[in-house]
Amino acid sequence: MSVCTSEIAVTGAEYLAAMTVRASDRRARAAFQSLAMDVAGPAATVFDFGAGPGVDARCYAEHGRRVVAYDIDPGMAAFFAEYCQDLIRDERVELHTGSYQDFLARGAFCQQRVNLVTANFAPLSLITDLRELFACFAWMTRPDGAVLASVLNPYFLGDLRYGWWWRNAYRLLRDGHYSLPGAQGNIVRRGLDDFSRQCAPHFVLQRVFAAPSAVSLSTRGYAAPTGRGLACLRLTACRFMFLLFRKPVRRSASHADGLLV
Repeated sequence: MSVCTSEIAVTGAEYLAAMTVRASDRRARAAFQSLAMDVAGPAATVFDFGAGPGVDARCYAEHGRRVVAYDIDPGMAAFFAEYCQDLIRDERVELHTGSYQDFLARGAFCQQRVNLVTANFAPLSLITDLRELFACFAWMTRPDGAVLASVLNPYFLGDLRYGWWWRNAYRLLRDGHYSLPGAQGNIVRRGLDDFSRQCAPHFVLQRVFAAPSAVSLSTRGYAAPTGRGLACLRLTACRFMFLLFRKPVRRSASHADGLLV
């Protein structure tokens, strides 16, 4: 299993070039970065999971956030270290690499709890079972912390041209997810209900955002938690969807049932 921001094995320089080819990808990245900084708030600490060549980490740090970053790929991490060397030197960015199992076992090596975990350009789509990962994210984040993830959209109408979509449509309806072989392991496409199950009990899927279309930079958020009805219709034009997970609000023993504090 691999955690990386690309579906193909490339160097950091190749990925940095490839991800700027599509105008829609450039807009999606910019929109995700803007949304992440809004969610995190000023002067926040952000954990960038599957950080790739460091583009997002650099953006967050240059806008006043402290960044802790992780990627499994040593080559990608080496490029990151060079690309963000000034920020690393100034202790505004901290970079880690290592195996995924080591990441889970070490609790992500954070010395302090972070405000927000980000995962841009679908690193979560390369993980078969997200339960352990969300448990780790829960340990890493503050009580009011959140996870913002960009994931591959199983409802994207542009994929209907491919035979693999039709072969897996029933599995999506029946199981809530399906897997396709990729260069670095299986690529998992999940429905919203499946994400809600995978993140529980540590988080709840609070908001879903349609990644920008070819003509718009804005994101439109709307309430989760299910993947049915109008939410799915709004997502059908988007290759990616942005998911915001929040820690559940705990009931206070000193308050009446039904009052959330």
